[in-house]
Amino acid sequence: MRWHSFYTRASQAFHDHPTISKILIVFTLSGGGLVASSNGRLLYPSAYADAVQQDDCKKKKVVVLGTGWAGTSFLKNLKSSSYDVHVISPHNYFAFTPLLPSVTCGTVEARSIVEPIRTITKKKGLGIKFREAECYKIDAEKKVVFCRSSQNTNLGGREEFSVDYDYLIIAMGAKSNTFNTPGVEEYAHFLKGVEDAQRIRQTVIDCFERASLPNLSEEEKKRTLHFVIVGGGPTGVEFAAELHDFAVEDLGVLYPSLKDYVKITLLEAGDHILNMFDKRITAFAEEKFQRDGISVKTGSMVVKVSDKEISTKERTTGEFVSVPYGMVVWSTGIGPRPQVVDFMKQIGQTNRRALATDEWLRVEGCDDVYALGDCATINQRRVMEDIAVIFSKADKNKSGTLGLQDFQEVVGDICERYPQVALYLKRNQMKNFAALLKKSQSDAQNHTAELDIETFKSVLSEVDSQMKNLPATAQVAAQQGEYLASCFNRMEQCEKYPEGPLRFRGTGRHRFHPFRYKHFGQFAPLGGEQAAAQLPGDWISIGHSSQWLWYSVYASKLVSWRTRFLVISDWGRRFIFGRDSSRI
Repeated sequence: MRWHSFYTRASQAFHDHPTISKILIVFTLSGGGLVASSNGRLLYPSAYADAVQQDDCKKKKVVVLGTGWAGTSFLKNLKSSSYDVHVISPHNYFAFTPLLPSVTCGTVEARSIVEPIRTITKKKGLGIKFREAECYKIDAEKKVVFCRSSQNTNLGGREEFSVDYDYLIIAMGAKSNTFNTPGVEEYAHFLKGVEDAQRIRQTVIDCFERASLPNLSEEEKKRTLHFVIVGGGPTGVEFAAELHDFAVEDLGVLYPSLKDYVKITLLEAGDHILNMFDKRITAFAEEKFQRDGISVKTGSMVVKVSDKEISTKERTTGEFVSVPYGMVVWSTGIGPRPQVVDFMKQIGQTNRRALATDEWLRVEGCDDVYALGDCATINQRRVMEDIAVIFSKADKNKSGTLGLQDFQEVVGDICERYPQVALYLKRNQMKNFAALLKKSQSDAQNHTAELDIETFKSVLSEVDSQMKNLPATAQVAAQQGEYLASCFNRMEQCEKYPEGPLRFRGTGRHRFHPFRYKHFGQFAPLGGEQAAAQLPGDWISIGHSSQWLWYSVYASKLVSWRTRFLVISDWGRRFIFGRDSSRI
């Protein structure tokens, strides 16, 4: 009775004094105690546990699919504890994929470039839950994802389960695009993950061991030691350079009788390799490969792959050529995963190469679903779609014409909402809209200080031609993950500002500034301790100094101090002892 009387008086005190109700008081007594909750109710210990569980249930549930660059960057930058975060991925680690070509030849060990995802999430202290499973279906209408465990059960199958969500973040990456070429799936190697790099390394050693067997014909040795790389992009070029160094510096010493049989061929359907780089880098790479004895065949499109031959069609002559090989590595671009394709059909995004999102990374047609990384592409809004809205907003006095002062008041919003405008001004060496207006006035037949809507349309008609999709690179995915995490960190603070800061929105409303990609440059290692670097400001660097810059940049970008130490140790080991040629 005394405890009941005390409980009654304490409850009344909390009710009468709101400031006291915000203090959490724990009474520790022999045989039990009472807890005062934040809303002023006194709870017994068992009730306290129930209250904590209820608070957790109120959190918005965020499901992240994938632990690649985009998903891991989101998790590393998420700071808000107001979400119940669940991560689902078939891999329980994050892999530093730019170093995969180094793993194929033993320059860097596979374990050195991976970090367990649980180690990353544990450091956050947000109670993030991870499940090693593959998402095979997404139901956007019911807000449920269906998953299949990566572990086989005793009966030989894999356990299936479903997870509901409030927000879904699709960061599942992409698969290699075979363009439906016959035989590629069956006989070619890909280079998308750590397992792929390990298989390539084992196959390279197997080819040398097979070629060293007695009673093997000369033709069979040449075929076995012919390595073909399809695709002249950064991955294909870097792998060709790594393989050449491995064959010359290490395997040539261990298999001296076979070094004359080794041949590396790089096939590219376009006119040049490294088409996304500056022409000076492309020319240097082709010349260096020619000096190193790497055969570069441009204008060669692969039409078929068999177990021992690869068939190509030469674009210039239309001739079909069959070339025997020992190993083929396919590196020609990316395509959507089957799960993503099914989801795109479900939401009406058919005949697309990737999930279409708006500038805030939201999947079009699904407000609570975000997609980032290689599985998505931003559907940038065109200026001409909103030209009437822009003109109306700038024309405050409704005169039907615009002057320079009208533009100056809205120029920030225009460039923020439509990045192609700033890109157009930069490429045409115009500092601001004033230069654009002067150009339009000088081109016009009647020189006027103001523009009507028709002239305004003609001024901006060429702007949309500067639009282009973002490249499918780790740099883009990492920045998208960081951006989306910052949005989630501030989402609750901005609930009362649904309109956001931008005036020109069209149909895309959001309370945050849209995602903007910042390009920090790109590298192309070319073997022989030489690399090419193309950095912002059109700065080009080629040679040994660029290779050391590549070392420093990649070491700094690794996900943890553990991986930095391991990778740098692997580089040092290679300099001193060479690459490991064991099949393990």
